[in-house]
Formats: sequence, structure tokens, C-alpha cells
Amino acid sequence: CEVRPGPEFLTRSYLFYANRLFKAYQFYYWDPSCRDPSYSLVIKGKLRLRQASWITRGATEADYHLHKVGIVFHSQKAMREVAAWINQTSGEGCSGFLPPGRTWAPGALYELLSAKTERDCTAALGFAMHELSLVRVEKHYQPLLQPQQSGSQLVEELYLGDIHTEWVERLHYRPTGYQRPMQSAVHHVHPCPACGIIYRADEHHPPILPVRAQLPMQLSGSWVSTHCEVRPAVLFLTRYFIFHGNNHTWEGYYYHYSDPLCKQPTFTIYASGHYTQGIPSSKVRGGTELAFKVTQARVTPMDLVTVMMLNSSEPGSCGLTSSWSAGVEQDITPTNGCLALGIKLPHTEYELFKTEHDTKDRSLLYIGERPTDGSSPDSPDKRPTSYQAPLIQCAGASEEFANYVSLKYLGKKDANGNEALKPLPVAFLLFIALLFLTWD
Repeated sequence: CEVRPGPEFLTRSYLFYANRLFKAYQFYYWDPSCRDPSYSLVIKGKLRLRQASWITRGATEADYHLHKVGIVFHSQKAMREVAAWINQTSGEGCSGFLPPGRTWAPGALYELLSAKTERDCTAALGFAMHELSLVRVEKHYQPLLQPQQSGSQLVEELYLGDIHTEWVERLHYRPTGYQRPMQSAVHHVHPCPACGIIYRADEHHPPILPVRAQLPMQLSGSWVSTHCEVRPAVLFLTRYFIFHGNNHTWEGYYYHYSDPLCKQPTFTIYASGHYTQGIPSSKVRGGTELAFKVTQARVTPMDLVTVMMLNSSEPGSCGLTSSWSAGVEQDITPTNGCLALGIKLPHTEYELFKTEHDTKDRSLLYIGERPTDGSSPDSPDKRPTSYQAPLIQCAGASEEFANYVSLKYLGKKDANGNEALKPLPVAFLLFIALLFLTWD
């Protein structure tokens, strides 16, 4: 069940044909478990892949053209709400989309957009398919689950462009980051109870996902990224957090890279502070609202470009003036942050958190999605209404993992005998995490 800014709760199923035509289903729900359908969209059009993206490395740019968009309502309430939106906010061609008092007809398909008649009533829903303008397919192999089986199976995942966090920007925003990946119906991760349910659904029979237990918010312990994360405005990074539940303090490592595989480090930020007791979110059911205070931060530049940028920053705005060198960590707390990297100290962020178990019973932590415009959720009205890619729990509430292997960089001598620094591979971190999960 996906959460989009708003919040909107939906599942998606997209089918691409060899002749470049596509048929996409988007199923919308009243609830964050995707069990109470509101309405379904069926979208038909044509997609043309173009060239490798100049902005988001590793992605392919694409053009799309919509032929038709239809809507099926799953209740009188949904029909009444959507009709009101369209009648209030659309132009003359859509003002009579559905006459007031029209009774709900189960299974009836109403046309929202038609290329032939040049009618488009989709804007009132905040609907756009700009996600198709940025495409990336990843393939990897997953070990077979059964202990008696050896070998691995192919997994294919489709990354499409991100959705702008501001509703009004969605209609014209061109993505530079990704949403969470869609699974191939044939080559998907296992187990995936939702995959078959969503694949077999259509606009008249929306998927009803299995019941999932609501977990209490248990932040204590260590949490790490499961893969290289891509953010809007061309940011590639991995994250590692340690939460100390006994005194409500936290530490975070943000490893930034210049490439979509997170192999070429640019700089690392270490931040720490404290957080408030969480309260249930009134906007996003299942979410918990917290406030995080950042009181200390340190930066380690990892490449020459970042070193040059920091050394040329305004005196007194980012650590000691002209004192930066590759691989050497510096405290930026005395200068109240680092202007060149957009870090201000002290700093409070208003956050949205959620914990879940995945199908392998591993603990996942979802942290609020960052504003697409690169700003910070530094006021309650900017609190996120959707989530980033989840972090996986490394070592439960114990601190053993942090002591056993810190995510600082492993020392290695360079040609001059100085300490050259090499990032700890994410794959190794995940291997260690999986070991702990297996032991548990």
C-alpha cells in the first residue's frame, strides 16, 4: 500500500506492450492499509523511451501521451466527493461531469480524459502521469528461500519518477528522483502476498490487501538503508540511524555519493540531538508525529570537489576557514552549521514516522519524505504526509551493532603513508544486518 503526499493511499499495476502502448491501473483507498477502496483509474496511452537522463544519472528519459483516462467509483461517497472536486475546480468542459444527485452505479466507467474529444477533467484529482517521464529498470538475484534449495531467482524492479510533495506542483513537476520501485509480475521479490492480488485486479475489482498488524512505535536500536537512495535534485545517499530510547537521543550518518550505485562518496554528515515523545498522526493514519532537534553535526568531505567547495565558502560559515581536506572530519557545531551544505544548527524538524514488519518479519522504519523543493520540514505545517524508502533494523534495541562495526570509514594507507579513507560497502552492512536478524 503506497502513501503519496496529501496523504493519498493507493496501489498501482502498469502493463507495457511491445508496440509502446501501455495500460495503467491506479487504485485509491480511504485507508493506509488499502482495504477500503474509494475509486479506480484506468489509464491508456503511449510511451516512448528517449535518451539517458542528463540530470538523474542511471535513469532514462521518456515521453508519454495519454489517450484515455476513466474512473470507476466504489461507493456513493467517493462519487459525490470526486464529482464535487471536478465541478468546483474544472473549466466549462467539465463543470457538468456528473450532475448533482446522480446515484452511484457500481461498475460504471466515467471518462475523465479523452484525446479524441480533447476533454481533460483530471486536474481536480491532482492527477498527472509525469512519473513516466523518468524510468529505470533494475535487475538483481534473490537467494531461494527454502533451506533445501540452492541458487537464486531473478528480481526485476521498475523505478518511476517521484511525485512532488506539494499538491499544486504535481501537475507540472518533472521528476528528478524516484518513487519506491514496482515489482515485475513475473520476476518479483519473494514472498510478496500483495503482488498477485494487485496483478489480478482491474478497475471493477480493486485489490483488497491482507490485514497487517499495527505495530507500536519502537525506535530504539540501529537502522540502515536497504539500497542506494535517490532523492530529487540529484542526491544519492545511504542513511544509518541509532536511536537511544532510554533518553530520547539520536545519532545519524548520511553518506552522500555522486553516482546512483553509491560507489563514489562525496561527503558524510554525522548529526545528533534529541527527539520528543511521539503522538499518533491526525493526518496520516498509522503514522506517528515527532519533533527532532539537531544540536551537533560533523562533516567529512570525501572528494576534491567537495573539499574545494568547503574551502571557498564564506569565512565563519562552515567550520574552520580553508581548513578542509579529504577524509578528515570536522565539527561544524561552532559555526552553527554549514551554509554551503544547507545545514543550520541548532535546528528542529517536524517528522512523521511509521514502523512495519515486512513479509520476512523484519522490522522496517519509514521516515517522512523530504520536501521536493529541498527545504526542511522546520515548522508543523511542513510536516511530511508521506514516507521515504524504509530503513531496516540492524540490532533491535541493543547497542551491540554500533559497537561491533561503526559506519565511519575504514582506514587504509595511501601512497604517502597517510590515512586514506574508504567507505564501508553497503552490501557488507546489509550482510551484517541480516546476520543479526537471523540470530534473533
